[in-house]
Amino acid sequence: MLNFLPDRDVWETLKHAPCPIVLYGMGNGADQILDTLHEYGGAVSAVFASDGFVRGHSFRGFPVQTYHEICETFPAFWIVLSFAVRDLPTLQRIRGMNREHPVFSPTIPVAGGGLFTREFVRQHESGFDAAFSLLRDEKSRETYLDVLRFKVSGKVEYLFRCMSEKQEAYQEILRLTPNETIVDLGAYDGDTIREFLAACGGQYHRIYALEPDSKNYQKLLRNTASLPNLHPFHLGAWSEKTALSFDRRAGRNSRLKEGGVLVEVDSVDNLIREPVTLLKMDIEGSEAQALEGAKQTILRDRPKLYVCAYHRNEDLFRLPLQIQSYVPDYQFFFRQHPYLPAWESNFYVLPPR
Repeated sequence: MLNFLPDRDVWETLKHAPCPIVLYGMGNGADQILDTLHEYGGAVSAVFASDGFVRGHSFRGFPVQTYHEICETFPAFWIVLSFAVRDLPTLQRIRGMNREHPVFSPTIPVAGGGLFTREFVRQHESGFDAAFSLLRDEKSRETYLDVLRFKVSGKVEYLFRCMSEKQEAYQEILRLTPNETIVDLGAYDGDTIREFLAACGGQYHRIYALEPDSKNYQKLLRNTASLPNLHPFHLGAWSEKTALSFDRRAGRNSRLKEGGVLVEVDSVDNLIREPVTLLKMDIEGSEAQALEGAKQTILRDRPKLYVCAYHRNEDLFRLPLQIQSYVPDYQFFFRQHPYLPAWESNFYVLPPR
């Protein structure tokens, strides 16, 4: 696997930058990037934000400038992106910036710790190789390699060239029918349910939706109130019935955190008794535990699986190998949907035809 990856990690590349480095964005992600870069002996020369967010702000001692002001100050510079973006106009703007000045988007794990580096891949190379060998089509294999290249190098061009629309995965891989019984783990405000409905023409048999965050759960209830045969649960997905501590401020990315608010969790095997045809997991780093809690359902029903694999560094190999240990003849596909950094990296898994 290492033979397919860039020779230098993003942090080493930035440390030895031949021109000034400017940070694009503010907030928690920017703090983490600045701190990590400092540990590697690198530094930034300026900070800028989208025009609507400047308004006299300062960040970590830097005045927050516009992109135009940065271009006037530095004839050549590198950009480090410090926030997550999925909307098309901003992605297109970043793609345009990358043609003028190289853009790097370092990977900071959503859950867990550590950095995604060549050394991390080397330590787990057998796992990455085993996961890669499961992928069924050339697009999955090329996408997988480009995501690894991006995570190691931070170069956004690797991600831009492998992005595909999620609708393609629904239509060409999952191929939803009007008879689906769907279990949505990490339902947020019903956003994925809306995607499911669009993909299956609004027809389905039943939907079960789990969401642990109270505010998100209220949004879920409002947004799905008119849908028949939809069963919401104010629960997190886990390997067993218990209570866990969640971050009070996580919002969309509600995740486990010591000292947070206690939330009830339960397993799919405990909650769902009827046959399941599609099981989706986007649960901020708890996918491995939720898979264990759905093991009997998976063995019994062989449902299609849609599993996010970007929250923890090890998800890219651990999750497919865990699934394969349950059902050896499952078919694995991998797609990266439009998002910077490499969020929306998903495994789509099908039972044998």
